[in-house]
Amino acid sequence: MKDLEYYLQLRYEVRLRPLEDGEGGGWLAEIPLLPGCMADGETPESAVANLEDAKRAWIETALALGRNIPEPVLDDYSGQLRVRMPKSLHRVLVERAREEHVSLNQLIIYYLAKGADFSYLPGDKPRRMRGL
Repeated sequence: MKDLEYYLQLRYEVRLRPLEDGEGGGWLAEIPLLPGCMADGETPESAVANLEDAKRAWIETALALGRNIPEPVLDDYSGQLRVRMPKSLHRVLVERAREEHVSLNQLIIYYLAKGADFSYLPGDKPRRMRGL
């Protein structure tokens, strides 16, 4: 049987966001896989530290009530994706890649990252933290 220590060692995805002044300010950290498991703090670090206590309490309660505890899925992504698209879209993307002097692959990755609001440039503040 899986116990508290087993679940505490799992690496759950953590989402972190600043709180608006109307929400009390500071930062909110949450574990999306554990509904309602969240904590806040004055700094991102304090919100994540407080989330450790909330995670422990969430798991203890779920175990005591005999509820299912979701486990994170392993990150075994290949980085490869095959996509089918209309020929007209393919043509537009190829033409745009030529205009920008980049490969079609680079152009599509750029658009996907931009559309997902994903930033990974040095100095950018990460929108998600992994490993709690």
